[in-house]
Amino acid sequence: MRVFFLLTVVLGGAMGCQTQAPDDSAWERFEYVEPEMGVDFHLKFYAPNRPEAERIARAAYARVELLNGIFSDYDPSSELNRLGRAPVGEPVRVSSELFNILQRAQALARDTRGAFDITAGPSVRFWRQARKSGQMPPIEELQAAQNRVGYQKLLLNAEHQTVTLRVAQLQLDLGGIAKGYAVDEAMAVLKANGIARAYVAADSDLLTSGPPPGKAGWKIELRNVDEFGNLYPRTVILKHVALSTSGDTEQFVEINGRRYSHIVDPRTGIGLTSRIQATVVAADSVTADSYATAVCVLGKQAGLQFAGRRQLQALVLELAGDRPQVTLSRAWKVWE
Repeated sequence: MRVFFLLTVVLGGAMGCQTQAPDDSAWERFEYVEPEMGVDFHLKFYAPNRPEAERIARAAYARVELLNGIFSDYDPSSELNRLGRAPVGEPVRVSSELFNILQRAQALARDTRGAFDITAGPSVRFWRQARKSGQMPPIEELQAAQNRVGYQKLLLNAEHQTVTLRVAQLQLDLGGIAKGYAVDEAMAVLKANGIARAYVAADSDLLTSGPPPGKAGWKIELRNVDEFGNLYPRTVILKHVALSTSGDTEQFVEINGRRYSHIVDPRTGIGLTSRIQATVVAADSVTADSYATAVCVLGKQAGLQFAGRRQLQALVLELAGDRPQVTLSRAWKVWE
């Protein structure tokens, strides 16, 4: 059995025999953190007791680990990488999890005209190498990588749940959507086990269900800018929604005085240089995660137009220039 780091806060009150649904306002709060998908994966929820909480947490982490075995682009044996090695033109039946996430990704790729594209694996690997070495690899390598990118190279058949490659050795990368999918699935495990007050987070992707007892919601901090251009933490209160943030604030490389983000524009194969961060609030984490990435790639103007057409709640933080700026989409709500 795995060891879980546990913090409990006793809220008080004893649970008696009940014939109706239990009053979870008297439950204890439990917090867990485990390394999953390359990040710290957090669970915070209210449960009747410690043994039950640990059982449910194990089930949630087991689900995430199963998904990592499907979605990982690092593990050569993952289902995703096995699919990328499939013969050209031969339909391959895949798991429901992989088909679902590919279907979501392809729909967004079409909607953004390739600004979000999971076939950008060759270009993503190119920039991983650049971040490690601190040097720009030969441009010929980037051009060769970019020739293998394009969401049209992947054909899905929903009736048979199959995927067909149109080119050989397609390198798929779910980095802009997989963690969001895993967060949704972890929350689904909690809900299936009767947990109605929970917070699940994988790095900058988080999902909330019911609020803590006696609270309006879960407190989340965002980066904001005051009227003088100073950055400060902004607190938002969330319940029953997901929030994801994407940008180059932590993962980037500077080469010849120019800063390149770990987020790659699939249309050009170049790491973003616009110093932009996007936060999206949506009903589920897979939407928030993937759309935050898409808004970053599209850039401030096109990204906010994209958000406006879809009534998407988006916050765009520009870090370039003399003074950082925050712009909200028309659908953004006041969450304080």
